[in-house]
Order: sequence, then structure tokens, then C-alpha cells
Amino acid sequence: MAPQINGSVVKAFEILHLFSPERPVITAADLARDLDLNAVTAHRFLRTLEQVGAVVAESRGHYRLSFVFADLGDRVRDGQMIARLAQPHLNQLTDTLGEGAMATGFNGVKVVCIARAVPRRALAVEVRVGSELEAWCTAHGKLWLAHLPPADLDRYCAAIQRQRFTAATLTDETRLRAELAAIRERGHAVNRGEREEGLFAMAVPVRSRTGRMVTGLSLFGPSSRLGGAQEMILEALRRAARRLEAELYGDPVPATAAMAERTALRRSAAAGSAEDVTA
Repeated sequence: MAPQINGSVVKAFEILHLFSPERPVITAADLARDLDLNAVTAHRFLRTLEQVGAVVAESRGHYRLSFVFADLGDRVRDGQMIARLAQPHLNQLTDTLGEGAMATGFNGVKVVCIARAVPRRALAVEVRVGSELEAWCTAHGKLWLAHLPPADLDRYCAAIQRQRFTAATLTDETRLRAELAAIRERGHAVNRGEREEGLFAMAVPVRSRTGRMVTGLSLFGPSSRLGGAQEMILEALRRAARRLEAELYGDPVPATAAMAERTALRRSAAAGSAEDVTA
């Protein structure tokens, strides 16, 4: 049986998706044009969203997103939902591959372990929930740095003194930035003994629907056991990341998928118009 979809709720989310850094304020005219609504219906949607606290009127007829969404995001982070949902996937990775697995957050300076799975065999390194690790010399850390906005990465590089832990540690900023660019290109990070001699780790991002990294998943253990199994490890990590993304954000129902497609088309058209103007 096809799911019962409330069209008004879908339309409300289409409206919320119109907001972006490039368009922080919208009007009823924007809704009428972009969503093919008549003026009365567009105005009613905005007033309803204002009444429930989703948007705020900056001036007559001009609306911005309310900070209620930041509050809702804080509830998710405070409840450690990502850690709770990541744990079964870490357990499966460890059970399948027989090595340690970890999920992390990033506090702007160091990587923070938010969940882990421990194999029965002895580990070369002990990582506990709450442990903080340097970013420039760990797989998780380089992954987070690779996903930082350019200005934030510049601030990080200017503020952090990069200590050399092993002969493999990247301390030169030019080489580190080149490695981060390669990580962005290939979509995963690797640590080959950069913080601990003989330790291998591989990490992949878990992303939001908009492409923002929300956590990372890794597998780590002695290089002697993992160095020759990188393709298998990468595929297992990517499968786990996809499953976790689906749990965090849900599998899009047809109406939601169509909404996302329409939003992407509108933004593409807007970008094309901007290029025409500046050409």
C-alpha cells in the first residue's frame, strides 16, 4: 500500500528548503514564483509557519528561518543520537573484520571519539569514548579538516603547532593541505603510522543530505594485518556510512525525493541565470 502523504506538510518543507545562505529571506512572491502557488496560498503558508515558530518576519512580508531549528539540532546533539545509531554499525565492522572501529566528532581543534567497538584481540592503541586526538596526524582528523570551510581551515592551520610523532607525521602545511585536497577528491582518509608507529587507520565521512559531514567512521589496527586489505576495508566502511546516513535522515519517500529534485533544479537554474548576467 502506498504511504499516505500530507501534501501541506510536503509543501511546508519545500518552502523551508527555499532558504539558503544566498537567500536568507523569502517573500510570498518567491513562493508564488518558485513553487507555482497563488499569492493568497503563498501568504497563508508563510503566516502559518510564522505562527508555529518556524519562520520570523524581519519586516512586512519578508521572512527568515527561526532559530527553533538550531534548538532542535541541539536536542539531537545533546541526546548523542549519532553515537547511539553509530554503535551497531561499529560493532558489525569489528565483528566482521576483527579490528577496532570508531565514530568521531570535531570540536574545532581535536577529534573526539563519540563511540567505539573493541575486538577480542589486543589493540595496538587504546581509544576510549571521550578521548581527544590530534587532527593533522589521524585518519579521522584529516577527514574533518578536509571538510572544513576554507576560512576555518586557514584558522586551524594558523593556530595549531603540528608536533611530529613519527617519521610519517605530516607537519609541513603545504604537504598537509595537499593531502587534505586528495582526501576531498577520493572521499576517504588514511593514517599510515602518522601518530603511532605500526598503526593503520582508514576513515570515511557520514554526510547530511546537503553534503555536510556529521561524523566519521573508521577501522584501525596494526599495519601488518590491515595494510593489504584496504579495498575491502574501504568498501565495508562505505556500506556502514550509507546505512548510518539512512538511519539519521531516513529513506526519502517519493514526495520528498521529488521535492529535493525540484529544489536542485531551481538552484541550478538560478546559478545559470547568474552566470548569464556576469558573462
